[in-house]
Amino acid sequence: MVIFCYTGFMKSLAYTKERELLQKGFVCVAGVDEVGAGCLAGDVFAAAVVLKPGAHMSGVQDSKRLSASAREYWDGIIREKAVGWAIGRATPKEIDEINIRQASFLAMRRALDQLDDIDHVLSDGFVIPDLLVSCTRVIKGDTKIKSIAAASIVAKVARDAYMCELSLQFPQYGFDRHKGYGTVLHRNAISKYGLLDIHRKSFCNNFV
Repeated sequence: MVIFCYTGFMKSLAYTKERELLQKGFVCVAGVDEVGAGCLAGDVFAAAVVLKPGAHMSGVQDSKRLSASAREYWDGIIREKAVGWAIGRATPKEIDEINIRQASFLAMRRALDQLDDIDHVLSDGFVIPDLLVSCTRVIKGDTKIKSIAAASIVAKVARDAYMCELSLQFPQYGFDRHKGYGTVLHRNAISKYGLLDIHRKSFCNNFV
């Protein structure tokens, strides 16, 4: 399952790791990150972002370090000015069938598959398996690599919007407040109302 894909251009940004890879002969370097791996409900989202070296985007950083309003602001800037961006996702059913790590990789590949001419990937924490291009893992990459940080923002904003939409369908679960994470509110709602199809059954056995 895949949503959103945009291609545009950015005026200036100087990001060290991406520039180093381009100087080594790579042409199109994408940063990738996932959001929602630790949730009890909802799809896991991943974003892939290609940033043009030479542009300036000083406010882009790990999405967890930004307020919701700041994430939404930078999400708009990234989508408008990135060379390319895309979002992929994997469903709760897929998460239960193949486990969350493999489902996160699947979402990342679905995002990358939408972008043309990628020849190297920078990934947060893990080398993504089954890619047709080379991949470099960067520990805590969302705090070190601008394109990974940008991907974390795009994925987070998209997933939060998705969880708010689910909250309209299932208001008793409070998805707009906890975004599917295992808060006391969410666990109590599961105990009271049971599991939905959007819950990850392999994550929730202790709460029903």
